[in-house]
Formats: sequence, structure tokens, C-alpha cells
Amino acid sequence: MQLDAKVKRIGILLPSSNSVLEPLAAKTNVGSNISFHFSRLGVIDITLASNSINQFTLAAQYDAGKLLCDANVDCVIWGGTSASWLGLQHDIDFCTSFTQKTGVSAGTCVLEMNQIMASDRVKTYGLVTPYTSDVQYQIIENYKTLGFSCVSEQHYGGILSNDYASIPTAQTEKMVRLVAKKNPDIILIMCTNMRGATVAATLAPELGIPIMDSATVAIQSGLRLVG
Repeated sequence: MQLDAKVKRIGILLPSSNSVLEPLAAKTNVGSNISFHFSRLGVIDITLASNSINQFTLAAQYDAGKLLCDANVDCVIWGGTSASWLGLQHDIDFCTSFTQKTGVSAGTCVLEMNQIMASDRVKTYGLVTPYTSDVQYQIIENYKTLGFSCVSEQHYGGILSNDYASIPTAQTEKMVRLVAKKNPDIILIMCTNMRGATVAATLAPELGIPIMDSATVAIQSGLRLVG
């Protein structure tokens, strides 16, 4: 049987409770030569407690991501933002280990966001998340070590990951508008299960501030890796 070698396959590893990123990818107009394929890592809640952090072990991420290799994907993207509070090294270790073991290129939405911020010489940012105050604080501290200063932030205060997709778009828009008042260089919507794609696309030109939606960036990361 002759295979269609022209189709590039992007594998995306998702938190199991994520109901936003997969439909967003399905609606993304990428033509007929690119397809998206998904696997899931068990993620129920987001806290700094050990049982929550242990959802993101590198071994568990590798096992879930490796299933995508059965579909002969050209790359695997971790479509969760866990490195924002666990630390950037977590995503670096995942990508390095995954590629070494499978030969498949790997990326993550957080690494992609950070690369964009560095290349655009961003100094300040506004942060919008659905997370609790302690998780938010940890994200801000981690970005401080990378040289990025948070000048304004809004967080919804949610713990259960599945609930994040139910945050009304109007609420997300309100949070973005509030952080925009401090005129940051960029605004980050940091959660791929938060419906921020439309908000970012609509408000960025209105506010005159770039807005990065992490779910959108996860897709862009895959598109970049497959060229």
C-alpha cells in the first residue's frame, strides 16, 4: 500500500480534563497536508500539593506521548502549561528525553511562548489564568528568574481542571482588559483549557498589546516543528 508522504502529522499530548485544545485544533485552517492527533495524560486538578504535582511525572508524560508515535507522527507537543508553575526545566527535560528515546521532535506550548517572548525582547507581561493564588504566585516567580516582570495579573481561583473550560468568555475578556491597564509588553493567557483564542484575537488589535493564548501557541508550536 502506498502511503501519502505529503501529510504532516502533529501529535498533541493533552491533560485528560482538557476540552478546549482539541476542538480548537480541529477548527484551525491548516489545509489538507497537515493533521492533528491526540493522546491524554491524566490530570484532574491544579494545585501545589504533591499529589497534584505528581500528575506530571516525566515517566507518565513519556508513556502517554509515546502512544502518539504509533500513529507515525512527525512531532509531539505537550499541550499543557504545567512548566509555568513546575519550572521551565520540566518541559526541557521532557522534550530532550522524548526525542532521545523516540527520535520524534518534541515541543511544548510554554517553551514556545517563552521563545516568542525572548525573540520579541519582552520585558513586562500581564498574566491571566484560571488558577489559585499560590499557583499564580509560583508562575510569576518562575518567570522572574527568566527575566520577565509581571506588572499585572488576574486569576480565577479554580482548582479542578475540567472547570476551566466553563469560565465564560466574557469573564476572560474582563480579566484581559484589567491586566491591559498596566500596559504590559504582552499579555499571556496561561492555560490551554481556558477559552482564550477568540479573546486574544479580538482584543489584541483593540488594546494594541500582543496577547498570547497558550492553546493557540500549542498548535503553532506543532506547525513550526513540521515546517
